[in-house]
Amino acid sequence: MVMTATESGTSASRSFGPAVALSCRECGERYDLGPRFACDFCFGPLEIAYEFGEVSRESIGRGPNNIWRYAGLLPVPDSVAELPNMNPGLTPLVRADRLAAEVGLRSLHIKDDSANPTHSFKDRVVAMAVEAARTFGFTTLSCSSTGNLAGAVGAAAARAGFRSCVFIPAGLEEGKVVMAAVYGGRLVAIDGNYDDVNRFCSELIGDPAGEDWGFVNVNLRPYYAEGSKTLAYEIAEQLGWRLPEQIIVPIASGSQLTKVDKGFRDLIKVGLVEDRPYKIFGAQATGCSPVAQAWENGHEVVQPVKPDTIAKSLAIGNPADGPYVLDVCNRTGGSVAHVSDAEIVDSIKLLARTEGIFAETAGGVTTGVLRKLVAEGTLDPQAETVVLNTGDGLKTLNAVDAGVTATIKPSLDAFKDAGLL
Repeated sequence: MVMTATESGTSASRSFGPAVALSCRECGERYDLGPRFACDFCFGPLEIAYEFGEVSRESIGRGPNNIWRYAGLLPVPDSVAELPNMNPGLTPLVRADRLAAEVGLRSLHIKDDSANPTHSFKDRVVAMAVEAARTFGFTTLSCSSTGNLAGAVGAAAARAGFRSCVFIPAGLEEGKVVMAAVYGGRLVAIDGNYDDVNRFCSELIGDPAGEDWGFVNVNLRPYYAEGSKTLAYEIAEQLGWRLPEQIIVPIASGSQLTKVDKGFRDLIKVGLVEDRPYKIFGAQATGCSPVAQAWENGHEVVQPVKPDTIAKSLAIGNPADGPYVLDVCNRTGGSVAHVSDAEIVDSIKLLARTEGIFAETAGGVTTGVLRKLVAEGTLDPQAETVVLNTGDGLKTLNAVDAGVTATIKPSLDAFKDAGLL
């Protein structure tokens, strides 16, 4: 039996810092902090509820150079930085003047999360899940993954001393498969797409064989998802403790976008930033764009699709947070858009050529949507804008054929004859 937070007292809240309960996003029912993700009454998703103490810019500035500097805003104890973890975060916020000039913006920054330990933003969310798994006594870390998460779980498990077993759809990019396997855990490919993998993992959680397994994006999902808030915290701090006026976020499950919004609202609530308007824009690949299609059609319900895109890290045809993404974009005055595979590739090359950032396909999606929204007049060209790049282009090399300009003999004459001067 799962007790309510009131019935169980405050022991759980001491283990999870300012977090006090799990709260249903639909009906508001509250539960004790534990490894659960759905409401018993309405089956709505659960998320962390907080009672924040005093948090100051000065105390954050004295913290470690990773996500644990924001421990006072996360479901972790103050001592979290002393535990073995991958310690992700504080990735560069790159001023992108050349890209801004190319697309027609006054002020643009790229939040480059390829600088994380396994070269994607997934290190943030997995770090949170690891700390929850320690508290709940799980011995094996697991996940369903489109690639980046598998690598992040494998690395974090190795670092923290957990066993790992991760599940992926067959046919992922080779770089992501190798990265997921190299850490020594078990890697299992499922004959199907991500949604098939996710259904399988839900079945395994209900089987006695999986009772000591912490699935970071299933039974640990409320804690895991909070890691995406650290993107919002870092962006605000790196901008001099202010919120950007516009931000473009890629959509896979949709959780990252909703938690960036939650992070901004946290900062306003505790008084770390001025309460001013901001707009959040979602970005999808055309070949897997159920949220963008719902937005375009004015629907509140997201209709599942079968993914068909090179942006495999975003290829979730039935995004769990899709309806909440629509709510956030509506409330903030943003929107959701999509770009084709050809636009994704072209945008990867544009970002590399103008700013020296080699993004994976998800970064091509956000950059492509940036270009699209500026061209159609949806983005304010004078507003301070941030675009997320969530992974390293070395993971999706097969998506980009850069080509070789010329092969020549090793002589100056051959170089000149090729017209390369």
